[in-house]
Amino acid sequence: MLGTEIGDLPEFGFKPRIPLTSGFVERTEIDMKLGPVLFEAKLTESDFQSQKAAIVEGYRDLKEVFDCRKLSRLGREYVSYQLLRNVLAAFALNLSFCVLLDARRPDLREQWYAVMTCVRSMDLRTRCKILTWQELSAALPRRLQCFLELKYGIVS
Repeated sequence: MLGTEIGDLPEFGFKPRIPLTSGFVERTEIDMKLGPVLFEAKLTESDFQSQKAAIVEGYRDLKEVFDCRKLSRLGREYVSYQLLRNVLAAFALNLSFCVLLDARRPDLREQWYAVMTCVRSMDLRTRCKILTWQELSAALPRRLQCFLELKYGIVS
């Protein structure tokens, strides 16, 4: 379901070191790396954040990865910044990327699809996935299902 193997160990707060046009790397943090997959998990956050254009346009591979003319912007900021950054990390590291979100949040799903329609490479697009907590919950041990239901109201 996750595109990982038995025995893969999670790395929480993974630092992908995304290349910048300046020759440096960004020292951002991604929620988790599990085997060949990077994960962005949304449970309580309201969106994927916005970021100033100057910062987003400082990523070395931005124009290679995305059709930038189609990326959503609000004024001088790019929306869905976390998704953009994570797709760029997956590209730079030749990994897959999966966003985990609540099925009760169609707005987040729409933001994901808006970003995916801007990804140029079909190979990269197929390495990017979406999975809902509800879908994942069905495959989890009962105790963890109960926790997700009690704490977040997530039911498979």
